[in-house]
Amino acid sequence: MDPAAPSPRLVELAHAHGVATEYWDWQGQHVTVTAPAITAVLTALGVDSDGDEQVERALTEVDLAPWRRTLPATVVAREGWTPWVFAHVPAGTGIRLTVHLEDGSVREVRQVDRWVPDRDVDGVAVGEATFELPGDLPLGWHRIVADVDAAPMDPRSVDATLVVTPHRLELPPALARGRAVGLMAQLYQVRSAGSWGVGDLGDLAELAAWAATEHDADFVLINPLHAAQPVAPMEPSPYLPTTRRFVNPLYLRVADVPETADLDDAASAKVAAFGAVATALNSVDRINRDDAWAAKREALWIVFSAGRTAERDQAFAEFCAREGSGLTTFATWCAIADDHGLPWTTWPEELQDPDSVAVALYREDHLEAVTFHQWLQWQLEEQLAGAQRTAQEAGMPLGIVHDLAVGVHPVGADAWGLGDALATGVTVGAPPDQFNQLGQDWSQPPWRPDRLAELGYGPFRDMVRTVLRDSGGIRVDHIIGLFRLWWIPAGGTPADGTYVHYDHEALLGILVLEAQRAGAVVIGEDLGVVAPHVRDYMTERGLIGTSILWFEWEGERPKPPEHYRDLCLSTVTTHDLPPSAGYLLLEHIAIRETLGLLTRPVTEERAIEEASIARLRDACIERGLLSPDAVADVDAVVAALHRWMALTPSRMVAVALADVVGDRRAINQPGTSDEYPNWRVPLAGPDGEVVSLDDVRRADLAGPLFRALHGRPAHD
Repeated sequence: MDPAAPSPRLVELAHAHGVATEYWDWQGQHVTVTAPAITAVLTALGVDSDGDEQVERALTEVDLAPWRRTLPATVVAREGWTPWVFAHVPAGTGIRLTVHLEDGSVREVRQVDRWVPDRDVDGVAVGEATFELPGDLPLGWHRIVADVDAAPMDPRSVDATLVVTPHRLELPPALARGRAVGLMAQLYQVRSAGSWGVGDLGDLAELAAWAATEHDADFVLINPLHAAQPVAPMEPSPYLPTTRRFVNPLYLRVADVPETADLDDAASAKVAAFGAVATALNSVDRINRDDAWAAKREALWIVFSAGRTAERDQAFAEFCAREGSGLTTFATWCAIADDHGLPWTTWPEELQDPDSVAVALYREDHLEAVTFHQWLQWQLEEQLAGAQRTAQEAGMPLGIVHDLAVGVHPVGADAWGLGDALATGVTVGAPPDQFNQLGQDWSQPPWRPDRLAELGYGPFRDMVRTVLRDSGGIRVDHIIGLFRLWWIPAGGTPADGTYVHYDHEALLGILVLEAQRAGAVVIGEDLGVVAPHVRDYMTERGLIGTSILWFEWEGERPKPPEHYRDLCLSTVTTHDLPPSAGYLLLEHIAIRETLGLLTRPVTEERAIEEASIARLRDACIERGLLSPDAVADVDAVVAALHRWMALTPSRMVAVALADVVGDRRAINQPGTSDEYPNWRVPLAGPDGEVVSLDDVRRADLAGPLFRALHGRPAHD
């Protein structure tokens, strides 16, 4: 027997906590997870399994845990369901349940005649009572309340969160009627004469209006706008934010803050001076977030310090009240970071606990700084709403579609403010696969599934609500992470990890509920090796999947477009691959060779990719989408690939802005950080010269590519 293999009892304990002990890798080989890896993951879940005695004790705890609670922490049910709720009280004690609906009304809950033998729990005889929830409860966030005749075992467990979710997300009218054609963009790349070194929300509004009016686009899908660090160095990856609930003020347009127009001459001159410094960054061939934010922050502080009218002050106060303690905690973290730098693990010990007296006193003593960061979020909400309004007024039925990153920075604001809702001692990533043969470590702490349930899924709900506000939809990066995530023990490689399972019925249900209330579509990025039941479940709940042309094959041939899914966003490329022109020129192979990321000889990699590209070109020729004389014309091939997308039944199709301008450089190389300038490469043309938003409007490929997606002739 392999000495590293887990014992049967450790396997039992792991399964009880949703930890996988085996899996099939991307090459179809069965892998048994080692005992040390399982033990490390269980430790991150707060379970001591380092030894046979500890394993036995932990198994006993798992068995008794629900009996120590009066009510489960959270119950998630679909509309019309009548789930049973098991309540636990000292034997012989009377108990009644009521449901307190979010509208303030109260409903009685019927007890079911079901006998269960009492159990000895910590020396007390405990009985189990069964209740059946009514099947006509409305959608929403409610509470189950237990009224116990005697003192409950745990007074904290007499109140449970109840979430009633839709069976299926209703598609917005634009998708219910047919297809939506859109544009995908990394917003920070979209720089204009009005930008301060980084594409902003003003640029987003202009981009959306152009795509809608000139090319009949229905939506613009952008990168995550989640907040990064408020001090340098700012993390360049939009997929490694400090928090996913709040937004990066780097995307604010200073000129669009209403109070900017009311500044006196002296203050206006100072703001203009900072603007001159920042706009000079527009022509630089790297996105310089630190210098751009340094200038923008100083200008925004001037505007903030000038004050507001009484009416605007009232609106700001209402915003702060609505966002509650979560906003206050985040703004406090930002203020302390301004003062003490980052990471927060180097702060004075008394400031490392967000609930400490020292943090409360700091907030009182630095109220203006905390209020400034709250004000920034208010301005972001206003400008995001303005961008969505502009998009829809220009004719976009969906408008702006936002992106939700899979996780957060390991020592960011959420890691400080959400406490043990995030696991420590592990990071999230992906096992080795065809495109990342060493695997990936995303350096992000995962949600603890047990703590999410104990918190009534509040942190997850609040995050989703913020991203959905003022949007036509949300793309969930690596949506498989709502089913299971690849946890990597600290100090290990991606190959040393294992899967941890989540309550997908709860997480997807909450996502569907919040999206339906927002009138938004949900796109799940479900690329890679995905179990068939996952995609079936997504379809059942009305979620849109994701297909990338380069990943869609049937045997040795490209998947015929007719075989693509209906509920799907289908595109030629994605941000983890080079733009289409770059892919055709094997830019991804060149990068991976330079960085030492290949596990096969480069000649073999090139031969495999060239053969794949040739098969796809031949398929386009067979269907009359590409002239045989144009196989060497990169632009013609790119247009043909988008015409291929138009033949799919997919409800959503989109073109990347990088393809519109003929860019060839990859924006990101997965599995790297500073080895490649990930997320720092601005838009450029085929010649590598920086491209502005004005250049985008004049791009030669814009018309052909949009016409291709619309299924229109090459020349109208």
